[in-house]
Amino acid sequence: MLDLKNNKFLTTEEIKEKANSIFAAQGAECTSEKYSHISTANVIEDMKLLGWGVVDVKQVKSRKTNVGYQKHLVVFRNNELVIEGKDDDTVFPQILLTNSSDGKNAFTFKAGIFRLICENGLVISTDEFADLRIRHMGYDFKELQKTITSMVEKLPLTVESMNKFKQTILVENQIMDFAKKALEVRYGADEVKRITVDLTDFLRPVRNEDAGNDLWSVFNRVQEKVIEGDFSYNFGNRTRKARRIKNFQQDMVVNSKLYELAAEYCN
Repeated sequence: MLDLKNNKFLTTEEIKEKANSIFAAQGAECTSEKYSHISTANVIEDMKLLGWGVVDVKQVKSRKTNVGYQKHLVVFRNNELVIEGKDDDTVFPQILLTNSSDGKNAFTFKAGIFRLICENGLVISTDEFADLRIRHMGYDFKELQKTITSMVEKLPLTVESMNKFKQTILVENQIMDFAKKALEVRYGADEVKRITVDLTDFLRPVRNEDAGNDLWSVFNRVQEKVIEGDFSYNFGNRTRKARRIKNFQQDMVVNSKLYELAAEYCN
């Protein structure tokens, strides 16, 4: 699970304790001669110069062959950038960086937002916010600056997207349809056919701010339930509690697909 509610920048020691692969000094032995290693730690220092600090890090469990070189996630935030929404629905833009030192992943940047009302993180996934990548074939600060500037310049599109979601009112059958498709995003269409979920309970808001039938409210309460596993389902004669998504890779994929799904319902 992505810890996107932290608003304090992590220290180098805290980052190293949570994800030591970020500080790999060289590429893994399996990398090719063309591979040009760039430590994520160096990128973190360059991001600081651009005003972005680290609020969370994660790394996948390592195999014997890539201990200390495995894929990892860094969540950046610039506390000077904030989107003031209506009804105190304030969000903070974030940048999610994934990388590894085994030659299997480029630097990948995704746009995200942290929603203050529910202390929940979302990953933006639209054509405008496609993944931005920097290959391990040469790197310089200007390229990074260009990448980050490109993402920041698109922030008005985030406001526009939020407003469209808020202005789109869903009727009951659309809400139920969205909830079912959201479950399919997490479990797959075949698995959803095998389980039974009380959609009325699933759609029940956790807080009053998300009680509306506008797309923004419906999307946020469904997204939170799907990611947090805050619902039960029946499998045969058994009732089970859904599990919270803990793997950051699955979290990002599900988050992105849910955002794409919600965009399909916009007017």
